Amino acid sequence: MHIRQETPADYPVVYTLIKDAFASAEHCDGNEQDLAAALRQSTSFVPELSLVAEADGRIVGHILFTKIRIGTSTQLALAPLSVLPAFQGQGVGSALVRQGHQIARDLGYSYSVVLGSETYYPRFGYVPAEQLGVQTPFPVPAENFMAVKLTEDAPPVRGVVQYAPEFGI
Repeated sequence: MHIRQETPADYPVVYTLIKDAFASAEHCDGNEQDLAAALRQSTSFVPELSLVAEADGRIVGHILFTKIRIGTSTQLALAPLSVLPAFQGQGVGSALVRQGHQIARDLGYSYSVVLGSETYYPRFGYVPAEQLGVQTPFPVPAENFMAVKLTEDAPPVRGVVQYAPEFGI
């Protein structure tokens, strides 16, 4: 498997990949592919943090991190993470998250938030966001709104997350 930065030529394949990945997801709204497309056009887009995973010359996974505000601090939101159903459970998503976190650290970001599975994301260090002083702008179970410190020496953050307008929040 090879992980690289997504290019505009990948957009149509990634759009279909996201749609297929979320087709049988337990929690989804069916618009994740449209969200990714809109975020690419936003000021919150960080091209270096839109990654694809390739296996056998084919794109099998994608991850996107975009800028958010937490109080006065600019940090990241992970959304969406997508892996083709035939490749799920094989470490593709984990590799994308780990690579994304490394690039985020290299770019100087200190935190990432995610709204997702309380059984999946903790393996990457995500904890309920409220434990780190981060609040959600919408009602959601605390165990599903998580954050991770990307660096041990990350300065504390406090506040409600302000997502890009494309999230519709």
